[in-house]
Amino acid sequence: MYGIKQAFRRWNIHFDEVIWDYDFIKNEYRPCVYKKISGSSVTYLVLYVDDILLIGNDVKMLGDIKAWLSTQFSMKDMGEAFYILGIKIYKDRSRRMLGLTQFSYIEKVLKRFKIENSKREFLPMRNGIKLSNKQSPKMDKELMKMSDIHYASAVGSIQYIVQCSWPDIAYALSMTSRYQACAGEAHWSAVKIILKYFKRTKDVFLIYDSGELILEGYNGASFQSEDDDAKSQMGFVFKLNSVVVSWKSSKQATTTDSAMEVEYIAASEATKEAIWMKNYI
Repeated sequence: MYGIKQAFRRWNIHFDEVIWDYDFIKNEYRPCVYKKISGSSVTYLVLYVDDILLIGNDVKMLGDIKAWLSTQFSMKDMGEAFYILGIKIYKDRSRRMLGLTQFSYIEKVLKRFKIENSKREFLPMRNGIKLSNKQSPKMDKELMKMSDIHYASAVGSIQYIVQCSWPDIAYALSMTSRYQACAGEAHWSAVKIILKYFKRTKDVFLIYDSGELILEGYNGASFQSEDDDAKSQMGFVFKLNSVVVSWKSSKQATTTDSAMEVEYIAASEATKEAIWMKNYI
């Protein structure tokens, strides 16, 4: 079945059936996460296509699960997880802390776009910068120049970093990503500022510690802040034990009539995320 359109779905259906027989329960709100409980022992299984990450509080139980999985699938045990999907995992068991960083991935991105030797930026977006469609190329000479720049590829690379571990770039990404089909020099300069900011902050970690799961969230919006269509920008951030776990910055889909309406829409989006996170946790 490898290579056909339905292969991924068939694989997931098969995996669900197999894992169910070993008393794993699929998370209703995140179907790629499974949980198995045996007394005081708890194991979480995270599935990404055909990669599996196991997390638990019982080493013997983890070993038994890996042994059982090897009887069901052709697999290779990669040992303790230190690197997954471009994210480096650091652990400090003495302080019960875990850190996530994309240092190596960022290094590759900077090299790909020839930013590794550039000056560093203090912020992901300079104060006063306003991007709009008016800055898109109009003349053939401008279009020719921009055709040699891999704008969409750079934005895509930044997007992956932001989604995984870099919440403070969310607004800058939202602003630059909307011009992928008509990027001009001003838009490209804004993207390079983000990359230069990564050059300064590439060794920063997200650090999570143990403790009671306390979820808190914040949201906000700016009324008709977009020059192109008078739409508004909104965003939210959620923290678990004082460390960010979910974030978003985006342009609202509708044109609003008042600042109050903007805030209601932003609050609604944040509330949906809060309900999902509460149920997921």
